[in-house]
Amino acid sequence: MIRILLVDDHEMVRLGLSAYLQSQKDMEVVGEAGNGFDAIELSLALRPDIILMDMMMPGMTGAEATKEIIAKWPDAKIMIVTSFLDDDKVYPALEAGAVSYLLKTSNAQKIAESIRQTHNGTAVLEPEVTNKMMARMRGNSEKMLHTELTDREMEILLELAKGKSNQEIADDLFIALKTVKTHVSNVLSKLEVLDRTQAVVYAYEHELVKKK
Repeated sequence: MIRILLVDDHEMVRLGLSAYLQSQKDMEVVGEAGNGFDAIELSLALRPDIILMDMMMPGMTGAEATKEIIAKWPDAKIMIVTSFLDDDKVYPALEAGAVSYLLKTSNAQKIAESIRQTHNGTAVLEPEVTNKMMARMRGNSEKMLHTELTDREMEILLELAKGKSNQEIADDLFIALKTVKTHVSNVLSKLEVLDRTQAVVYAYEHELVKKK
């Protein structure tokens, strides 16, 4: 069962989406929040499998709430569901640690399927978001920054591309969690990216992993 926390300042949006998700046999809405402050509190208290995060809310944006949650709970899986595709909305959300980025114009079925994909470790980004990320990184594309990675760091990058958490990587590679965190930090630094999502985009853009 996928446990979900809904975060949106519009009650009708929460009610409609909650009703649909509760009708799915593999999903359970365990909590709802109408602002970023409550989202942080409930996320840490409930530890849901997926957090559906609105972007624009009074008092605190979804990006700010995401950053706070990830700082206190690095393995949280947060999906942004918003009406905005502006650069000043997309980049802060992904840089804060959001895994997936969807538009509210998506139908409920697509959102449900994206929840499943995100839960299984696959980032789901609107095509426009992927294009923005790739365009932003294109300035580094000719540098072939990944050639500076050690064999172990490359292995870590490929594990990140599979959507694995630090703990999952540590378990699969039989190394300490602290060691994984160090390798991940080195990978981000050498690839000149800000977060795991950008590292994965880099890996796909440079064909280090096969596109599905």
